[in-house]
Amino acid sequence: MQDIALKLEGVSKQFGVDVAVHELNLGVARDQVLALVGPSGCGKTTALRLIAGFERPDFGAIWLENRIVSDPYTFLPPEKRGVGMVFQDYALFPHMTVFENVAFGLQAKSGSRPDQRVKSMLTLVGLETRAERYPHELSGGERQRIALARALVPEPVLLLLDEPFSNLDADLRLKMREDVRVILKGIHATAIFVTHDQEEALYMGDRLAVMNVGRIEQLGSPEDIFHRPQTRFVAEFMGNTDFLPARVVANGLETEIGVLPQKIEAPLDTAVEIAMRADDVSFAPEAGGNALILARQFRGVMNFYRLKLPSGRLLHAYAPHTQILPAGTRVRVWADPGHPLAVFHDSKAISPNN
Repeated sequence: MQDIALKLEGVSKQFGVDVAVHELNLGVARDQVLALVGPSGCGKTTALRLIAGFERPDFGAIWLENRIVSDPYTFLPPEKRGVGMVFQDYALFPHMTVFENVAFGLQAKSGSRPDQRVKSMLTLVGLETRAERYPHELSGGERQRIALARALVPEPVLLLLDEPFSNLDADLRLKMREDVRVILKGIHATAIFVTHDQEEALYMGDRLAVMNVGRIEQLGSPEDIFHRPQTRFVAEFMGNTDFLPARVVANGLETEIGVLPQKIEAPLDTAVEIAMRADDVSFAPEAGGNALILARQFRGVMNFYRLKLPSGRLLHAYAPHTQILPAGTRVRVWADPGHPLAVFHDSKAISPNN
């Protein structure tokens, strides 16, 4: 069993009448990167600030490395927690060089500036040749790596990253997530990475915690979260999902596009919803088909189609980049997932019947 570096138990925080975090229970193992993902306003940044010590919980307890840092009787300030923080706006000192910015974390910790430690950290983030430059002379990606180096140089027990790539353009953002994950895993860092970007969370996290209105809806591996969502919210948030109404029948799930031969643990005639993503849907041109193409988006390696069913409900589907069909084309559409789909009743997942 992995050692737990961070533990939250029943942590709540309210601002006036607004509940930001409600009874948060969470554990992060040593050497693990946890991606904390959710829509704006769900409480993920407040959770990070509570862990860092920038806010005090109204209720609950927080442990770091088996040491209480916050409970009804104890509250350690941020500088005594051994936690590093990387902000989305970098928070670099403009009047300091790159070397001085990185060394600042060590000054706060020990009153000294061991040059070798700073040089090693600059080498780790690939910016050893930029040591004497100032932040305004660097690119956005370089400034982000300097902020990471400054947070890591004191060797924190936990690193917190709050939407660190949100100010970067799309291409640089992709490169930075690759670079930062390699760095974090290479030094066996324990980290919490906050983002509202689902794809970023799936890439960065060893585990994911999906938050909604101050609560964790689901915690698990990226694969579990994506393929086996436990609530309708998780299915919808993590993957641009369509929901197709269905009814439980003897041979599976009956829908307006046919029967999906998937049996679930529910009585016959139960009304359910099937979570379907674009790669679960197939279609072909057919004069008397059960759907109509409303639009096509060309995405380079594939086409992305919006289909209208007889009920007026919309489904989305991928097709090869060579399959180009105009809006108004009548097609036959069917479910072709190749794996069990998530099925929901009253917004809760129903287990497959094995």
